[in-house]
Amino acid sequence: MMIEKYISALLYRYQCVTVPGFGAFLAETSPARLDSTTHTFYPPKKLISFNANLKNNDGLLANHIALQENISYDEAVAAVQKQTAQWLYMLESGQPLLLKNLGQIARNAEGSLVFTPDTPVNYLTDAFGLSTFTSPAVKREEYIAVNDTEEAEEEVPVLLTAQRRRSYPYLKYAALFAVALTAGGAVYKTWYEQQVAKETLLVQQQVQEEVQQRIQQATFFIENPLPAVQLTVKEEVTVMPYHIVAGAYRSEANAATAVAQLKDKGYTKARALGINKFGLYPVIYGSYSDAAEAQNDMNAIRRGENSEAWLLIKEL
Repeated sequence: MMIEKYISALLYRYQCVTVPGFGAFLAETSPARLDSTTHTFYPPKKLISFNANLKNNDGLLANHIALQENISYDEAVAAVQKQTAQWLYMLESGQPLLLKNLGQIARNAEGSLVFTPDTPVNYLTDAFGLSTFTSPAVKREEYIAVNDTEEAEEEVPVLLTAQRRRSYPYLKYAALFAVALTAGGAVYKTWYEQQVAKETLLVQQQVQEEVQQRIQQATFFIENPLPAVQLTVKEEVTVMPYHIVAGAYRSEANAATAVAQLKDKGYTKARALGINKFGLYPVIYGSYSDAAEAQNDMNAIRRGENSEAWLLIKEL
């Protein structure tokens, strides 16, 4: 069984996927970045790393394989153990381990495991559809302003002849008349605009006064008021897909007894789930909406009371 495809599928949803007895693959979100040297844009993505010290079975991988392969949880655990044994044998014999869409694991000269990521896919679902692209740099041209008037005056000298220097007295009076006519038109326009503004203001005041009088005189009566409307607000339901399983029983009566025993021990949220596809009644300590909280409580239960407790991921 090639369990690396199930590891890849889980990395889309979780930050840590542990392979029992081998190590854990971790996903860290990296923000988008721009390489100013090559003018290349890189979208946000999940960077995959490997930690050989995290080997405890958290139930995530085995539960996922059991659901996908339609086998029992114990069979899934056995399949994972068989695969990890093959991986460890290859590494001990000096062969590098190539995992599709994850990377390469090999031993260095000191005997430590070295992971080289090779992820052609982006495990960050929020960045779906975004790809790397390169945009050429924008080049801006600078323009120097040139005074064409000065150059024209230097190139073409103005020659004043005796004929062009003759005076025309009537032109002076005509210019003065035009200036006076323009000034008079401007004064009349200003006076006219002021008169229009005054009349507009008076009309607005009269309209406002009439509206206020009508509002004060108006009286509203409602002879047949409408009945009150009652709205039913649907209560929001919190989804709790993570369940810490204490055990599974063939008999519903035995499952009920196990629930009562857990409640006597202080697990007030203990209950039995419905019969599953294997004909068993799972009995759980409680349900959770947060994966990290469920993982922490399960580890505490394993250390203090039930070392066989495991995590069930199932939408209710």
